[in-house]
Amino acid sequence: MQGKGVIKFFAILLAVVCLYQLSFTWVARKVESDAKVYSKGDTEREKAYLDSMSTQPVYPLLKHNYQYVKQRELALGLDLKGGMNVTMQISLNELVRKIANNNPDVTFNQALENADKLQADAKTTQKDFISLFVSEYEKLNPNGKLAAIFSTRDNQDHLKFNASNSEVESYLKDQANTAVKQSYTVLNTRINQFGVTQPNIQLEQSSNRILVELPGVKEPERVRKLLQGSAKLEFYETFDNTEAYQYLINIDNLLAAKNKTAKTDSSKTAAATAATTTAKTDTAAKAGSLLSKVQKNAAKDTSALANKTQLAASHPLFALMSPNIGQDQSGQQQLGQGPVVGYAPLRDTAKINSYLHSADVMAVIPRNLKFLWEVKPIKNNKDKAFALYAIKLSGADNGPVLSGDVINDASKDVDQKGSPEVRMVMNSQGAEKWRTITAEASSGTNKKAIAIVLDDNVYSAPTVQNEISGGVSSISGNFTIEDTQDLANVLKAGRLPAPAHIISEAVVGPSLGQEAINAGVTSSILGLVVVLIFMIAYYNRAGTVAVVAVIINIFFLMGVLTSLGAVLTLPGIAGIVLTLGIAVDANVLVYERVREELALGKSLRIAVADGFKHALPSILDSQISTFLTGLILFIFGSGPIQGFATTLMIGIITSLFCSLLISRVIFEWMLDKGWDIKFSNPWSSHTFKNAAFKFVKNRFKFYIFSGLFITAGLISIVTRGFSYGVDFEGGRNYIITFPNKGVTTEVIHDAVDATLGRSTEVKTFGADKISITTNLLIRDNNAATDAKVKNTLIQALNSKEATRITDKDIVGFSKVSATVADELKTSAIYTVLFAIFVISAYILIRFRKWQFSLGAMVATAHDALLVLSFFSLFRGILPFSLDIDQAFIAAILTVIGYSINDTVVVFDRIREFLELHHAKTDNPEEVINQAINSTLSRTIITALTVIFVLIVLFVFGGDVIKGFSFALLIGVIFGTYSSICVATPVIVDFGKKDLR
Repeated sequence: MQGKGVIKFFAILLAVVCLYQLSFTWVARKVESDAKVYSKGDTEREKAYLDSMSTQPVYPLLKHNYQYVKQRELALGLDLKGGMNVTMQISLNELVRKIANNNPDVTFNQALENADKLQADAKTTQKDFISLFVSEYEKLNPNGKLAAIFSTRDNQDHLKFNASNSEVESYLKDQANTAVKQSYTVLNTRINQFGVTQPNIQLEQSSNRILVELPGVKEPERVRKLLQGSAKLEFYETFDNTEAYQYLINIDNLLAAKNKTAKTDSSKTAAATAATTTAKTDTAAKAGSLLSKVQKNAAKDTSALANKTQLAASHPLFALMSPNIGQDQSGQQQLGQGPVVGYAPLRDTAKINSYLHSADVMAVIPRNLKFLWEVKPIKNNKDKAFALYAIKLSGADNGPVLSGDVINDASKDVDQKGSPEVRMVMNSQGAEKWRTITAEASSGTNKKAIAIVLDDNVYSAPTVQNEISGGVSSISGNFTIEDTQDLANVLKAGRLPAPAHIISEAVVGPSLGQEAINAGVTSSILGLVVVLIFMIAYYNRAGTVAVVAVIINIFFLMGVLTSLGAVLTLPGIAGIVLTLGIAVDANVLVYERVREELALGKSLRIAVADGFKHALPSILDSQISTFLTGLILFIFGSGPIQGFATTLMIGIITSLFCSLLISRVIFEWMLDKGWDIKFSNPWSSHTFKNAAFKFVKNRFKFYIFSGLFITAGLISIVTRGFSYGVDFEGGRNYIITFPNKGVTTEVIHDAVDATLGRSTEVKTFGADKISITTNLLIRDNNAATDAKVKNTLIQALNSKEATRITDKDIVGFSKVSATVADELKTSAIYTVLFAIFVISAYILIRFRKWQFSLGAMVATAHDALLVLSFFSLFRGILPFSLDIDQAFIAAILTVIGYSINDTVVVFDRIREFLELHHAKTDNPEEVINQAINSTLSRTIITALTVIFVLIVLFVFGGDVIKGFSFALLIGVIFGTYSSICVATPVIVDFGKKDLR
């Protein structure tokens, strides 16, 4: 074998990289384990421990801190960790109304209503909302001009009064895209307030939807309220640091005095505070000495808990926050200029807020002063520190000096030096106020800053250099291009508020997540053990090589997943388990070819070399076709489906590397050592060796069986239909643990049907849980509807003693709007059809005969129809859920990929036999039958391996993926059957002339 040195080098390099990537997970788990031991069950104590470790070196070798390690560990999905997944949809209807200044025109409003209805029906249209609105308006008023509605004083720079309808449509689409991006910016800021690790927010391309994932969040109601709240953009005047710093000293002294006199009366505390307030000596000098003292005390022993406690007692505020103090030209400490008064790491901001918002502190600072944090951490700061601003409140109501609704437009720009800046345009009313504000801020030598605040977060606080008239301003600073785009989006949030509504969500409780982890780990380990035992039992010593290759494959797979930042979900674990079964396919192909070469009398070394050589085309074709299926799943799927697809694709790549290269190197090493390598045990040496089944001759029997089954299934689909999951039907689904373990679904139906409706679905979910799905108020997008439906459900259940529950008994929740459900169904159909087309095209390219492509297309469609028929015929009969949902579609596509994998191997052997026997026989049917029988051993062994793994996954993989794993199980059985009994006969019946 050539290139062994190169293969060894890359294998060692990949192993080192994977080991390094996985080490972050091990270190993070070790720190979290220590935190649990330290806290002894106290969650607040555990959180405080982890916060204290966030900047401490926890990686012994490389001195990485916990925060660095945590960001690079293997991330767990919501179904494993628990948390909340939300899909937000931007209300473009309300946006369009706002742009038109709520125009009362009857035709305009009717067109908006029609567009809403059409977009809600995904079956009738795939157009975007703006296109639908313009189309409906032109239908209602063919000669109407949209410019008359939208060309207002605020929009006149972009939209003239004589603009055509197409120009108006283009402008509205641009505003819609901007509104979605600005909502993304706002939501991205808000999710940082939940205090969760590894939050994720994604903007769906070419869509007005935003996906938000919050692992570990424990307050779903607060999340819903905060995510759906309207953006509040405001402009504030600011205090200079030299003005505000004395108040920080007062606060620090007050907090210290409270620590010392916690058991004395409040009058003594007030007197002590007043005494410190009157001592106003040189502020800058005091600031320098105080900072030096704090830093000196902190530096003595930062790891000593007693010293930290002492420091926190004497300087509670400054122990957490560094004041804004710099050095002058002579090196002396002095207060920094501008509105920033201090800096603190993220872990300490919540504690500082509790200090600043306490009643005692509020009583000793001016009523027109409040402190706000900057929205983004300081750049290039390893502690992820945030700046704290001193904001000056204005007017009798202590509010902003200007609100954000005066902004007409904002855009990113560059100044004369080519540096990024933001251009802001205000309306006439705002321009006049802005002139007065900027004139006052820029007067004198000490120029003031104006803070731009969104949702009480400071986005920017530029210093005003001159009076700005005309309403056009340039905001510059230490910006990147991305910073200017974000700020422009923020500025436009006040002008064009586009409310975001939750259209689908899923909440997974910690207990359900832990069950999923346990089920996933159990099924993975058992699946691995089953595969390894079978390979050794069937292939003897050669089987041990496959075992080593599979173990190395899993190690590489997990390392690559971690390095790519992929999120491991429960379907992802299913993908790993399935990869175990598929991984041995290449080994089986090689081993069966080696056995054939040995049967021809070749030496062991030559037989091994020829086995790898002749098996290579089949291995590549079969794995590429499965990879294409995974790629289609990744492109068209979402959430857990993408996790499954990612795992599957990476698993295929690592499997090829291990099966073709690592296994070959191991065999070469064993041969060099002179080892006697056995490829079978006595009982398995003659399995299927002289098989002579009449597959081609009996093909019409197979046609009849498949035809009858599919016909019965189609009749069942038309008459009985399917049991759709919540993501295809729409509705709200609750997973509930009932205190009364003996409660039945019939009793639950009696309790809830009268209130929630007879369409409410009640199913068992594992041994001790019940799944309840209702479509009550599913088209009501009001923010309070979710809580209303949940309360209605609890009240209905509590009407009977046997079904009484509390809020804590609801361990899982998911919601999908009817609109999204229709879209998912439509998308699923197109995805399956597209997958069949792509794979058939690949077969046509590889085999150069349309009969092979047709056979593959018929077989894949046949498998999909058989699985669908099975799920319709047996729903309600089998003792577990047979729901049609996104996971089921993933299973169908995986079955298609596996079926093609199997079919390609058979096709490859048919092509080989036809080329070898072309001159010897005029009967291609007999040659094809011989080819099928010659590869029957590989087909059955691979199928059995995958079936064993899927049985383990079905039994031990947990209730969440039971239907998914069952669909895969019967799909693999049908796929194995179709590759032999359907795909091949199609070639025979449609290619008799060509084959001859």
